[in-house]
Amino acid sequence: MARNDGVDRTTVRNVNLSETKISNTQRHNEREKDSYRNEDIVPERTAYNVHYKTPTGSYSEMFAQMEASKIISTRGLKEDADHYGELIFDVNSAYFHNHGGYEFAKKFYEDAYKAAIEIVGGEQYILSAVMHADERNRAMSEALGKDVFHYHLHVVYIPVVEKQVLWTKRCKDPALVGTVRETIMQVSSSKKWLSKPAMDEAGSPILQKNGKPVLKKSYSQLQDDFFNHMRAAGYDDVDRGERGSTEEHLTVMQFKVEQEQARLEELQAQEIRETASFERKKARIEKQETNLERIEQIEAKPIPLTSKVAVEKTDYDLLKSTANKYVVQEKKESKLQKALDKAKKMIADLTAELKALKEELTQHKSLHAKLNDTLVQENEQLKSELRQYKSVIERHNLWNFFGRHDRPREQSHR
Repeated sequence: MARNDGVDRTTVRNVNLSETKISNTQRHNEREKDSYRNEDIVPERTAYNVHYKTPTGSYSEMFAQMEASKIISTRGLKEDADHYGELIFDVNSAYFHNHGGYEFAKKFYEDAYKAAIEIVGGEQYILSAVMHADERNRAMSEALGKDVFHYHLHVVYIPVVEKQVLWTKRCKDPALVGTVRETIMQVSSSKKWLSKPAMDEAGSPILQKNGKPVLKKSYSQLQDDFFNHMRAAGYDDVDRGERGSTEEHLTVMQFKVEQEQARLEELQAQEIRETASFERKKARIEKQETNLERIEQIEAKPIPLTSKVAVEKTDYDLLKSTANKYVVQEKKESKLQKALDKAKKMIADLTAELKALKEELTQHKSLHAKLNDTLVQENEQLKSELRQYKSVIERHNLWNFFGRHDRPREQSHR
């Protein structure tokens, strides 16, 4: 595959889902709807969707069954808490198109599903995993003049964390108080996706000036985990995904440029072949011109009492053979010249189109770089302001005026 200048990126995002939203997610993922807002979904291709784990019932029913079997626990969970999570794995469409399409995508997302099992903490917590192969990539389809499909993977799971339940003072045996009574898998989106301390190359926590650890956002850690897993699985021609990028559009444009470049090279090769053929035919024509010189030297002897003339048998054969070859060659030469003229025009048109495409791609890349620079600057500014706000709040001991989610040392339990 021709590399797309490093824009083939593995991306994964997590969506927290409440009980009220899960049914709609199920209808979309399992293709249970009668119609869809997304006009690019092609119902005739739904049979091509691949389940790596097929749900045994509705998502809600499976959740209830797991809770009844004590595989999961909702102890201490708030009524409005998110019970479910969905991981959506993706790579730009051109990556799969360049590697062969559907069959390659199936293998890629089979390996991505293995990454999902590790991220979630076990296959038993996954309710459904399905690769969608029935969503058309409109931009690439229009650019290439044929249907190109956007392959991606939906993994619906239950977010759980291991929690140790301790014996309280109500225990009759004082010796047990404070020890572990049982270990449960507690449903908790907030604890599942807590930010974790960032580590340096030596594996030690990176600290701020105030001595507190620098926290690495859970989203960033998720991207790292997926990217590292796919690299380890052998997909070394993809890069780590980034939030808010415009890579898909750039990839479509670059893909079209590559296709047109390949087409131009093929036409140029065809021109070389036809030119060589033309030169061979030209050599044969020059040989025939030598025969014409001989023909001019032929003497025709008049036959007495008639208007006819006589020539030697060898001279007659030469005349006949040369005349036949000339007629055939004239026809071939005319067709060849037309084909060469047509090929040269196509090459000229394609060269102009390719130049325009490359100029447009350069403009998009320039805009993309400016957007990324702007985002980095804005992000750094926001971080600086946030540190100032937290410093003022901490200095004046004002944390009690803010919600518990804002405390740097305390996380809410859902």
